[in-house]
Amino acid sequence: MFGPFNTLLGLFSRDLGIDLGTANTLVYVKDRGVVLSEPSVVATDQNTMRVLAVGAEAKKMVGRTPSNIIAMRPLRDGVIADFDTVETMLQYFISRVHDELPFAPRPRVIVGVPSGVTEVEKRAVHEASLQAGAREVYLIEEPMAAAIGAGQPIQEATGNMIVDIGGGTTEVAVISLGGVVVSHSIRVAGDEIDEQIVEYCRNEHMLLIGERTAEACKIAVGSAYAGLQEDTVLVRGRDLQSGLPRQAELTSGHIREAISAPVTEVVDNVKLAIEATPPELLADIMEHGIYLAGGGALLRNLDKRIEQEADIPVHVAENPLEAVVRGTGACLHNLEAYREVFVSENRSPYA
Repeated sequence: MFGPFNTLLGLFSRDLGIDLGTANTLVYVKDRGVVLSEPSVVATDQNTMRVLAVGAEAKKMVGRTPSNIIAMRPLRDGVIADFDTVETMLQYFISRVHDELPFAPRPRVIVGVPSGVTEVEKRAVHEASLQAGAREVYLIEEPMAAAIGAGQPIQEATGNMIVDIGGGTTEVAVISLGGVVVSHSIRVAGDEIDEQIVEYCRNEHMLLIGERTAEACKIAVGSAYAGLQEDTVLVRGRDLQSGLPRQAELTSGHIREAISAPVTEVVDNVKLAIEATPPELLADIMEHGIYLAGGGALLRNLDKRIEQEADIPVHVAENPLEAVVRGTGACLHNLEAYREVFVSENRSPYA
């Protein structure tokens, strides 16, 4: 009954693909590409419960707010920690990109979710997206979306391995014929790496720094494997003995030592997935290589570290930060062809 009506709506709506990440949320608009990439942060006044800022503006407030204002990330370890705040964040992002056409119908939305989420968590994302203004909602596992976004032939009878390293989770998947054959997920990723830098500065230098400073250190000089060039970075914080401001100089070697534990867990997770991969698919992966996606793929020499320990070629996807959202975008352009990869079908009354 509603089939032709849905087709007509699809001609005029701005359908969206969303990478709902622990650290960043990216939005893809059909026929326009990636139009938004902002931190997954919401700032709220606890006295009035009023949302003060979302995204980049809210992130600027982290660690710099009075007691009544809380700047928080509503997703932790890849799952929803605060449903209402996620709904508010989604509503803000959807309205920002969709309100440019004030009379357009509500959009169809494809949302990337971690592969390890429960049915309850899937339903939470689905309902939050509907409440935020979506007409139809489809969920896709992030490793599958990342593989599509990285250009891997996921629908062919060949083995494809993708490693998606986000803010809260690292997910490894082996995909063939449009399905996930092997999947390994751990809640160790970019956030854990930042936390280890904070701990290292506390324990080794008696210096208290914030997570934003730790992230800046990781980006500036962080690496997973010793390279030819060793850089240094100046960090500022509070001396834990005197309580006064102090700065310290950290080298690439210091940061590498600080993050060795979480990086090793990520590499071990890849090796576990390789061990569980059927021989025929493993032969394909040895020929075509492993692909890295997500913000964690930008950590210097991580590809070399995995390649050395796994003895398989490793490639970093083109623009790894956008791999998942570009995968959702590819699905938007050919919904029927990719319908089999969705983990949750639309449950809209218009379906």
